[in-house]
Amino acid sequence: MRMGRPIPELKITLEQRETLEQWSRRPKTAQALAQRARIILACAKGQSNTDVARQFRVTKQMVGKWRSRFVEKGVNGLLDEPRPGTPKRLSDADVERVLAMTLESVPEDATHWSTRSMAEASGLSHMSVHRIWQAFALAPHRTETFKLSKDPLFIEKVRDIVGLYMNPPDKALVLCVDEKTQIQALDRSQPVLPMRPGQPERRTTDYTRHGTTSLFAALDTKSGEVIGRLHRRHRSIEFRKFLDTIDQAVPEHLDVHLILDNYGTHKTSTIKRWLVKRPRFHLHFTPTSTSWINLVERWFALLTEKQIRRGVFRSTRDLETAIRKNLDLYNNQAKPFVWTKTADEILANIARYCKRISVTGH
Repeated sequence: MRMGRPIPELKITLEQRETLEQWSRRPKTAQALAQRARIILACAKGQSNTDVARQFRVTKQMVGKWRSRFVEKGVNGLLDEPRPGTPKRLSDADVERVLAMTLESVPEDATHWSTRSMAEASGLSHMSVHRIWQAFALAPHRTETFKLSKDPLFIEKVRDIVGLYMNPPDKALVLCVDEKTQIQALDRSQPVLPMRPGQPERRTTDYTRHGTTSLFAALDTKSGEVIGRLHRRHRSIEFRKFLDTIDQAVPEHLDVHLILDNYGTHKTSTIKRWLVKRPRFHLHFTPTSTSWINLVERWFALLTEKQIRRGVFRSTRDLETAIRKNLDLYNNQAKPFVWTKTADEILANIARYCKRISVTGH
């Protein structure tokens, strides 16, 4: 007669029984541990593995596993053992080594580290490297650009323009003026395939050009509203026409302070003669290479993001119609862009950049 595998003898002490009964009564948390405790309590009554498995609707092999674990290790045998692959705790030395390598070196075959190349060089897993970089806000794959102005009157111009933003003059309107030139009316060579569940909008990489237009815009720093006009060309004549538009739109009793860049069309003899006849207009030129200080550039970015970048236009007229519609919708709910940094804070930041550049030897 064939005999089955002998069942390990299971005995429990009073202390173990109290622990098992406490675990078995857990209403919500650690239900796996609660079930193991109930299995052992049933086995302690002399029931077979088959009967216990049927009672708790589990396999006979599971009952045998936890019976053996309890016989060998007691109640501790019912606890989960550490699983293979569990990430080990990073030491301070590991973190310091990865930070030093990230900030002070580059790999031999690349311009910057990736998580996997750093993992190979440091002996850690790529997920450990990722966690370290995330904790210290490091992103070697990203880069940003900057340009310092060489304007000899940089400090004076920054203080002048920031002063207009943060402390505008009484009985005056401050307008940020600029032109977004050569806006292209682009049409895709094939119809755009609309977005569907699980699939983004798709479009061809090639396109057909249908001409260009230029947008002249003046942003009211107080209300956020924009005065805009479209012209097919971008010359001093078109800029003077736009100044006429501003002159008509602003009440006569208000002075007009225009913040604008150093583009040549802003300084021609035609414009100078126009300004002489209108003494309420005051021009404030931004320093060279500092378009970020002109708030209308922020509005241009919104227009590009919402209307132009993904727009499909079959003619220049279609493009201009879309821009006018966007301008009207924006002005119906316009809000001002709030300038927060003082001139001193801006100049201090730039001074720090200059110091870092001089330290690196560039």
